[in-house]
Parts: sequence; C-alpha cells; structure tokens
Amino acid sequence: MIDFYEVIGLVAAFITTASFLPQVFKTYKTKDTSGLSLTMYTTFFIGIVLWLIYGIHLRSLPMILANSITAISSLFLVVMKLKYK
Repeated sequence: MIDFYEVIGLVAAFITTASFLPQVFKTYKTKDTSGLSLTMYTTFFIGIVLWLIYGIHLRSLPMILANSITAISSLFLVVMKLKYK
C-alpha cells in the first residue's frame, strides 16, 4: 500500500515538473532564449542534480522522478541558451 505522504510527494513532483515544461516547449518552438538567464539555469541545473542524488539516496520515487525530468529539461534550456545566444 502506498503511503499517504508518498502520494503527496508524487502530486507535488507532478505539479512542479509540469509547471516547468511550458518554458521548455516555448523555447524549443521559438528558439528565443533572450529571456533566459544562463547563470540562473546553470545554477538551477546543478541544484536539481544534487536534489536527484539526495532523492536516490533516500530512495524517494517522487524526488527521483521529478528531479530527473527537471534536470533533463533545465539542461536542455542551458544547451538552447548556448546554441541560440
């Protein structure tokens, strides 16, 4: 049986990850990165990777899922920013 707090974590992971995806899709579609801060997204990516490592250590499925998807998405934005300066 799934723990109540695990469900809360999964819902939170879904909401926070889903909120990030429109920026990724918009940037991919328009190739416009003028509004993105390279410093912010690079720092954000490093922080997300650290959260992912922590989630793996805790064996927390919500943390692993959310941070894996967000790490890939934020890395994509960093790459797009470098490519389309």
